Amino acid sequence: MDSIRLQLLLAKVITTAKDTGQWIRAERENFNREQVEIKGLNDLVSYVDKGAEQKIVNDLINHFPAGFIVEENTRSDKQEYNWIVDPLDGTTNFVHGIPCYAISIALEHKGEIILGVVYEITRDECFSAVKGGGSYLNSRAIRVSDTLHLKDSLIATGFPIFNFSKIEGYLKTLEHLMRNTHGVRRIGAAAADLCYLACGRVDGFFEYNLNPWDIAAGALIVKEAGGAVCDFSGENNWLFGKEIIASNTSIHFEFRQVIQL
Repeated sequence: MDSIRLQLLLAKVITTAKDTGQWIRAERENFNREQVEIKGLNDLVSYVDKGAEQKIVNDLINHFPAGFIVEENTRSDKQEYNWIVDPLDGTTNFVHGIPCYAISIALEHKGEIILGVVYEITRDECFSAVKGGGSYLNSRAIRVSDTLHLKDSLIATGFPIFNFSKIEGYLKTLEHLMRNTHGVRRIGAAAADLCYLACGRVDGFFEYNLNPWDIAAGALIVKEAGGAVCDFSGENNWLFGKEIIASNTSIHFEFRQVIQL
């Protein structure tokens, strides 16, 4: 797909994300926790997640017919091109009325993300990128921070909620970062973590047990903003490998050496 077609498609996806975000925002006004279902240990879902996903899927089929990799399984089929969708990243935040939560939409082609949109609903912030086109926040170009050393950085992460197989290594890594950086933040939505990295609010992010829909769009936005993305081994298996390290390029090697999971 050429760059002109990608940019035209991006504009449509941004509209879809914002329209769906407006619906989610309205539903939150009268949301009742009794409407929450439990998918698994500490893994919440509601009619809002499912309804938002259906709205997004219906729009994307009209924008550009492709396969789908989606969190709530309203559609499931893989093709040469695939939409990767998280209709509400940060469901636990949403359920408890805590900012932030976001919509994440990406387009994947043969294992590579070529388009990404993350709409952080509570702040009305729309992050976007297409391959080779740079990254934007509400149409303004963004870049990762210029922090040179890990000791001067602010790090974001996500806490394990049901897979505790790497908890010992994770806690050791967390302790090191607490003692040797400006601090660690747990925002509660991986898509937002990555976008906050892309615009320089934090300098690094790591997490394990993630799904493609959690990180696909955000990772592209980081890379197009000048950042680096890899798995815990320093390789490129972050999309389907359930683990990710992302940062600006200056601290990337030092940051990666600290994460021993």
